[in-house]
Amino acid sequence: MPILDYLASQALAFILLAGLLGLIIGSFLNVVIHRLPRMLERDWRQQCHEFLSPDQPAPEQPTYNLILPHSHCPHCQTEIKPWQNLPVISYLQLKGRCGHCRERISPRYPLIELLTAGLSMLVAWHFGFGWAAGAMLLLTWGLISLSMIDADTQLLPDILVLPLLWLGLIVNSTGLFTDLNSALWGAVAGYLSLWSVYWLFKLITGKEGMGYGDFKLLAMLGAWGGWQILPLTILLSSLVGAILGIIILKSRGKDNATPIPFGPYLAIAGWIALIWGETITGTYLKFAGF
Repeated sequence: MPILDYLASQALAFILLAGLLGLIIGSFLNVVIHRLPRMLERDWRQQCHEFLSPDQPAPEQPTYNLILPHSHCPHCQTEIKPWQNLPVISYLQLKGRCGHCRERISPRYPLIELLTAGLSMLVAWHFGFGWAAGAMLLLTWGLISLSMIDADTQLLPDILVLPLLWLGLIVNSTGLFTDLNSALWGAVAGYLSLWSVYWLFKLITGKEGMGYGDFKLLAMLGAWGGWQILPLTILLSSLVGAILGIIILKSRGKDNATPIPFGPYLAIAGWIALIWGETITGTYLKFAGF
């Protein structure tokens, strides 16, 4: 196809297209990040009601999914018009305020759109036009969603993690990022490594140090990059998580016992390890004299 041939031959065009697509996807990720935890909570409430009161009909609830109800202002509930929902542009035009009630809109929405666009362009630049870039874009968008959901709710939904885990194994069945054997054992080792730390910590302290979602997230990253990326991922996530975690807790005036989400640090470290893992490891070994 002429368009595909053009994108394959023009790196800048592909990078710009990835950035534009990232802006659009980023707008959708804002919806996923906000609504998916609430959808899960509604589903859990429904299941609890069916279990505790099987003879009573569940109360009717209005439709709530990733499409309906349409986007609206959280303050005045006015539906947002399509021209008021353009990624970044509408936020700048409206000066960060609702077009109806003029209440402030969180800058988080355009920031996520810009983050998604920026990382999408970086992936396009690093991998070039091809299947590897397409797969990595899907993983990047998934990791952004998971990181923000975990930061908000300390949840890593299976509905996102498990499909991405299977997708990692599928793409590596063709050797896209690593061989299938490494991907399989990456998933196994990723899960068991944090699972072992969890139980060791619980046996020693009697407390839970992390959630099961973290095990699955590291298993998913192992399925994409193979077992080889796991040491670097764990090292980077632990280092960054410890430093940023302490800074965040101190800035908010909370003590060190306050739970903080570990998923975002795993996601960031795994993403870096997938793209630059070999370079980072090689540089370290060279610096260490090996």
